[in-house]
Amino acid sequence: MAAPTYWTADMVRALPDDGNRYEVVWGELLVTPAPRPWHQIVLARLQLKLGNYLDGHPTAYLLASPADISWGPDILVQPDLFVVPLAELRTLEWDRIKGLMLAIEVLSPSTARYDRFTKRRLYQTVGIPRYWIVDPAERAIEVWTPEATTPVVERERLVWAPAGGDAPFTLELGELFRPV
Repeated sequence: MAAPTYWTADMVRALPDDGNRYEVVWGELLVTPAPRPWHQIVLARLQLKLGNYLDGHPTAYLLASPADISWGPDILVQPDLFVVPLAELRTLEWDRIKGLMLAIEVLSPSTARYDRFTKRRLYQTVGIPRYWIVDPAERAIEVWTPEATTPVVERERLVWAPAGGDAPFTLELGELFRPV
């Protein structure tokens, strides 16, 4: 029996554009299909709210996947949404964007294991100050920090105070998860 492939970021970059999302974390290939419509609705609402906040508090910038975030030869991830300092963004080079201030994943049935375990451990290890796991089915957001062993679970309101910001971002979860 052949040994499993140990994937690298360069190997993932060479894969075809076939509608799947390909990522690699510590050599493990993560493959996920296109998300469901509810995932995209929640993601779009969150992107609009957080993007508007950052436009009014320009210390950082919100980006969305597809992306090419890597902290080593066997790591390449594409967070659904992520906030980067303006200084890193101004380089306009993926390989210079490493200091994420916030990473956000919206759960889908096909991504839940990766988002909750594999990617969470990666984000904690590289020291991302906040990682939000948005769970539309539970109408909740898990907030992780690098040192946390369990998340803070928000069900009503999410408040985030980014470094260098003059006012916190506040999100009412009832509004985020309201029916279409």
